[in-house]
Order: sequence, then structure tokens, then C-alpha cells
Amino acid sequence: MAGHWSQAVLIFVLALSGFGLHGTHGPVDFRTAVQVPSYAAIALIVLWIFTTFWHFTTGQWRQYLPKLSSLPAVIRFYARGILTGAPHPYHKSLKRKQNALQSLACLSFMVIIGPALWSSGIVYLTYPLWAEAAIGTIGLPAVAFVHTAAAFLMVTFVMIDVYMTTTGKTPTHYVETMITGCDTIELTAAEAAYLEEEEREKPKF
Repeated sequence: MAGHWSQAVLIFVLALSGFGLHGTHGPVDFRTAVQVPSYAAIALIVLWIFTTFWHFTTGQWRQYLPKLSSLPAVIRFYARGILTGAPHPYHKSLKRKQNALQSLACLSFMVIIGPALWSSGIVYLTYPLWAEAAIGTIGLPAVAFVHTAAAFLMVTFVMIDVYMTTTGKTPTHYVETMITGCDTIELTAAEAAYLEEEEREKPKF
């Protein structure tokens, strides 16, 4: 949970400093706007490495494989059903806590947006090392375009993510779960039996 909040803070820092570099706002001077994202980007890449390691070692990466058959129903709910009070077509389970749209969005973030952003960022930061070899090619402008495009996709993802936090049982339900790290899931009889058996098998100290 701390990793989720740390990632959010670092992304906001990178977005703010990035817009400063593009001249969108003026409170941050150019030198600071260059240094801050460099350190924030390194911290974010390290965090992503540890997060990726955790997902694969715990098997949680399966949460991000969308069940495409249920995707149309979820899209219809967010496009129309949520405005008419229709029940959510998806219910969390012990093994799958995200609906198909959430899984697809997170998968896109981890497989496309994230890698495009940090790989182009690293190439951008190391420009002095390859500048001479890039003479006569599109070089830095192409890298800058990819990096900026990925940054806008990242900002769009964050905006949608923030909106999604208001679509729970109450407008603050998902925020509360992110703060406490706890949520309520309606278990099937098989899931309840599995957890009960697992609890009995835990060593007593």
C-alpha cells in the first residue's frame, strides 16, 4: 500500500516538473525542473523494479490478466449503468479483486506506458553519451516525442484512476481502502472454507 502512494507522489512530482520544463507553468526554475525529475525518475524506476519482483514472486501478476468476456458489460456499466443506479456487473473474489476494465488499464500501464516512459527517460538522460553517434539522425527529438507522449498517457491514466476512486459504494470507499489496506469481499462457500482451513493450519505461537 505504501508503494502505491509513493508511486502516486512520484508521478505527480514528475508531471509537475515536466510541465515546468515545457513552459506550461513558471513557479519552478529550469535547473530545478531538470534535477527534480531526474531523482524522482530514478526513485520510481527502483520502486517499479521491486513492485514487479513482488508481483511475480507472490503470483499477484495474475490479477492483471483481464477476463475479456466480461469487458463489454463492465464498459456498459461505467458508460451508462453507473448513472442510472444499475448494479455493478462484477463482484470481487478472493483470487480476482479487479474487474476486466481495471485489469486491462493496469496491464497497459505496466506493459506499455511505464516501460515507454522510463526507457525513453533513461535514453533522454544519457543523451551526452550517444549524442555524437546520433548526428544525422532524428535522435533527441524522437526520444523527446516518445517520452512526452508516454507522459501524457501517464497523466491520463492517473486522472482516470482518481475518478475511479469515486465509483465505490460511497465516493470515499476506495480511498478508505487504500489508506487502511482493508476491504470487504463477499466470499463463496468454497473460498470461506479454504480460508478457514488455512487459518487452522497456521502455526500457533
